[in-house]
This record gives sequence, C-alpha cells and structure tokens, in this order.
Amino acid sequence: TGAQISLVKETSLKRNVIKDNLLNNCENHTVVNCHIVDKLPRDLDIILGQDWLMEQVSDASGRYSSEFFYGNDFWLGSYEECKLLRHFKLPPFPVQFHVTRLQISLAKNLTPSPKLLVYLHAKNMLGMCRRSSSFSYYFATSSRQVKDSYLQFYSQTSKRQFLRVRPVPGPYNVLLDVKLQILGGVLVVIIVLIAAGTCYEMLQSSGEENNANTDTQKTSTTPGLVSRLLLCFSAIRNGRKILNCSTPEESLTSVHGLRFFSLTWVILVHTYLQLFAIGQNKTLRTLTERNFMFQTVSNATFSVDTFFFISGLLVTFLYLRSVKKQPEEAKTCNMMQSTTKFFTLIFYRFIRLTPAYLFVLGLVEVSMRYLHNRSVFEPKFIDHINCDNYWWRNALYLNSLFPKKEMCMLWSWYMANDTQFYVIGILLLLISVKYFRAVVGMWGLFLVSTWCTTGYISYRFKYLARIQEPFAQFDALYDKPWTRLGPYLIGMATGWLLHRTKCKIEMPLLSILGWSLSLLCLFSLVYGLQHVQLGIVGSALYVSLGHTAWGMSLAWIVVACCTGYGGVVNSLLSYRVLFPLSRLTYCAYLVHPLVMVLAGFSIDGPIHLHNLMIFIVFLGNTVAAFTLSFLISLAFEAPIVNLLKIIMKNRERLLQSNALVS
Repeated sequence: TGAQISLVKETSLKRNVIKDNLLNNCENHTVVNCHIVDKLPRDLDIILGQDWLMEQVSDASGRYSSEFFYGNDFWLGSYEECKLLRHFKLPPFPVQFHVTRLQISLAKNLTPSPKLLVYLHAKNMLGMCRRSSSFSYYFATSSRQVKDSYLQFYSQTSKRQFLRVRPVPGPYNVLLDVKLQILGGVLVVIIVLIAAGTCYEMLQSSGEENNANTDTQKTSTTPGLVSRLLLCFSAIRNGRKILNCSTPEESLTSVHGLRFFSLTWVILVHTYLQLFAIGQNKTLRTLTERNFMFQTVSNATFSVDTFFFISGLLVTFLYLRSVKKQPEEAKTCNMMQSTTKFFTLIFYRFIRLTPAYLFVLGLVEVSMRYLHNRSVFEPKFIDHINCDNYWWRNALYLNSLFPKKEMCMLWSWYMANDTQFYVIGILLLLISVKYFRAVVGMWGLFLVSTWCTTGYISYRFKYLARIQEPFAQFDALYDKPWTRLGPYLIGMATGWLLHRTKCKIEMPLLSILGWSLSLLCLFSLVYGLQHVQLGIVGSALYVSLGHTAWGMSLAWIVVACCTGYGGVVNSLLSYRVLFPLSRLTYCAYLVHPLVMVLAGFSIDGPIHLHNLMIFIVFLGNTVAAFTLSFLISLAFEAPIVNLLKIIMKNRERLLQSNALVS
C-alpha cells in the first residue's frame, strides 16, 4: 500500500542519515569514536520501522517545552515511563534513564547570565530513553537535539556545556546500607520493648480490675525494677501523657501556644523553600516577594528567636521554682555540690534529647543518600556526606560553630545553640544563689556583647537587610550563638520576674500601652522591610537589636497572659488542644524537613507553583510532621524521660543529704 511504501522510504532515509552522521563524526573525530559504528544494532532496520515504539521511548525523555525565561530550568520527561518500558521489555534493547546537568549561555541581548538547567535523557538515539551500550553516541546526538529543539532561533548566539551525567537510579542499594540495618535493628528492639511494656500494663490493669470485681483485699506492693523499666516503654501510658490536655496549675500555659505557632511558622518557610527547589515556574518567587504578606515567610527567622525565648524562660522559671521547694539547708551549696548539680542537669538534658536526635540524624543520612541515587533532581543538601563525616559535632551540639557547607542536618543549628545557651543559663542560675548582683552584671554584659558583636559582624561584611535574601551571611550572622543569645537572656529575665512576683502583677494602666508597643514592635520587625531600604549602618542596627526586641515583645505577651491581662490572646495561646501539640514540637522540628525532602524529591518531575497550592502542601507537611513526631516521641523521647525519672528519682534527696552532711 501507499502507507507501507512511505514507511519503507522513511525507514531507509533514517538509516542513511544515521550512517552518514556516524561516518562524518568518525572521520572528524569530533563526537564519537570510530568503534561505535561496529556497535550499532544489527536490527537497525527493524527498530526504525517500529515508529510507535521509538516515539514512546522518545516521549519518556526530556526536551524544551516552554517558560524557560519564567524559571523553567527542568527539561524532565518521565523516569517512570522509561522504567515502565524497561519493565515490560517493549524495546528490543535495555534502556535506562540518565540525568545530565548542562549550562546554556545565551547572548547578552537575551539574558545577562547563564541559565543552569537539568536535562533528562537516556542512552540511545537522540540521547533519550535508549540503549545503554550506545550511550556515548546518543549523548552526542542529544546535545544536538537541545540545540535543535530549543535554540532554533538563537543557535548562532548561544553556547551549551554539559557539566555531568549520572544514571537514575544509581548503583546504591538502600537495603544493603549498614546504617539502615543498624537503624532497623534499633527500631525492632524499641518496638519489642514497647509491645512488652504495653502488654504488661494491660495485664496489670486487667488484674487490678479482677481484684476490684471480686473484692479481694488490696495489698500495697511496690513494683520491681524490671516492671518499672517495662512500663517506661508502655505505649498506653506514654500516649496518655503526650495527648493529655491538662497541665499543672502553676505552669505557664501561654508558652504552649507560642511554641506550636512558632513551629508551624518554621514549617511554612521550609515548605516554600521545598517547593521553590522543584518548581517549574521559579520566577513566581520573584513575583511573590513583592507581595506584602510574603514578608511572613522572608522574615520568619524570628520564629527561632521565639524558641530561644521560651527556653530561657522555662529554664529559669522551673529552676527557681525547684530551688524554692528545697529545704533552706540545701539551697546553700558549696562549690563541689554546685559542680555536681551542674553536670547532673547537663547530663539529664543530653540523655533526654540525644536519642531521638541521633535516630533522626541516621534517617536523614540514609534518606539523602537514597535521594541522591534515586531522584531525578539534585538536592543541595549533602547530608549523606556531612552526616557520615561530622555526626559527632551534632552529638556534642557543636555543629553551629562550623561552616554551613560542613553541617549535617542544617536545621539542627538551633538545637546546638539552644544547648550552648542552656549551659550558660545553668551556670548563671547556680551562681545567682550566692552572687545575685554579680549574675545581673554578667547578664547585662552578655546582652551588650551580643549586640556589639552582631553589629560589628554585620558592618564588616556590609550586610544589607532585604526580604529577597533572608539567609544572607548564614555562616557569619544567621546561625552563630553569639548573634542569637539576646532572646534567651530576655527569656531568663522574664522567668525570674514571673517567679519573683508569683505571676501576680497589678498593671491596669500599663496594659494598653504594653500591648500596643509589643504588637507594634512585632509587626515592624516582620513587615517593616518591604518599602524601606536600610543601609549598612541601619542593617547592622536592625540585625543586632532586632532579635532582642523580638524577645522583649514576647516577654510582655507572656507576662500579660500570666498575670490576667492577656484577654483573647491568652485564650488562644492557652487553648487546651495545643498542649499535646506543644509537647511534640521538639520531634516535629527534627523530622519536618525530612518529610519535605522525601516528598518533594521523590516525584518524577517539577510542579507548577501557585501560592494556594503551596499553602495546601504546608498543611499536609504540618500534619505529616506531627504524626511522625508522635511516633518518634512514643518510641524514644517519652521512654527516655521515664527512665531518667527512675535513675534520678532520689537526686534531690541525695543533694539535700549531702548538704546536711557538709
């Protein structure tokens, strides 16, 4: 028929074109080596005749489509489609996906800077999802396809350069990873302990009910050590504690709301960063930055200051309250007793926080190694390298003292700073028992020092506060403890004030003024940069005093809520439903970036961004983070706290007896 004759002619033409190109390249030695000619498929005529098959293979490969100047730097195709073809063995040869990183430099009249983009192709004709053994040739033809399919008009004024090529998936097998096996072994042991503790508590409860129904005489028996250790892992007991919506009467209930809303603020910012990294229309970020409300995202660095403020507040308030309950003889400790108490408190904090922290760190390392091997994207995080080399810095809470490029779990800089602040706070509190005025002077010296140091660093590096670059000078200004100490010190002062006044302060005339100044300060710090161009000096003042000003504004909110002047704000922050969520914020902070990275970099291609869609993803990230946080808290944090209570049950009694003996 006419269609068959046309197909034969087209097949013959394709065969001749390929052979001519190979012969020319072989003679010029420009693209391929001569031995590739010998490696061509012998059934070339059959393959070329299967147009539907070759079109389907080509359809799985990436090519320029549109929106290049709107930020579309992903020419992705579909790895899943290529894998499907390989699974059903549709082509008469094995196919595999590859990711090529290339740079396209356009003429200056088109764009002032080169564009980096990810171009996906496979190992055969035209560099698509093709035969693996002929990858060199098809890589060369794919480079011509980039020029032909995208730069037809600009081909004479543009340059392209292939930077690197990697197969997807790579050779890494996650199931053979020793660290994954270790994590799995630890998790199995924890699950067995949880199951044993839960079953033991159920049997114990059942026995008590039977005794109550049969009116058996109750005998007061103290549970043995093994029983108490098993109950530490009971999912029923720990779940009730975590989900309990009540708190002691003397607790600062407004802190729960501050902690929860601050973490959701952090998750919102990280969601934007997550989606901007895999977005097809990246220019949306530039447009969104012009929106007034986007300053909520760009200036969210103050959310971490809320955590620092809360830490200083609770450490001081709870320590002073515990000291007050001690006998007078135990309050006056000598040097040896104070040193022992200091290391005991540090030990308690370290053991309480570190197990869950190191478990998540192991998950992050394995997950990032898996994503770098499996994802069609290229995550900027190299935690699979840094966590392997520098995990000990995280375990010692020193990672914030090192450069960003060497950090494992970049977001864990907060926990390092918070632990370092805790050491400073405990030292000040222990010394304040005998030398209160000296501690007040040291407190003021620390506060002024952090102002001067931050201002000097900002001025030296000529930092300019801009909403477009919220993480500029990350190593110098953002994560270093000497630039972040202010809110923690303000929290300590607030905790001392609330303890000293017993949360009873009469200030009816100051209430309106205090709320007005506090809200104005908070609003100005977050939404005051859009139409203001700060110079070097102004930026230095902003970055040096802004964190402390944020802490002082929060101090008023907490004091007002605790003394009866909080009104609707106190009702919101002290809402009982927020209490369980507040208890989960530590583990949620640990795992939420892992949830985002796994969800974002596991997809097959980029997504078209929209602010409403980003908000919906944020809600999903929040739910997923708190759900996973509950499981990790149930497995690690809650049992560790129970074990510490058993180990240190008589700590205060021993300190009191030592004080009496001395």
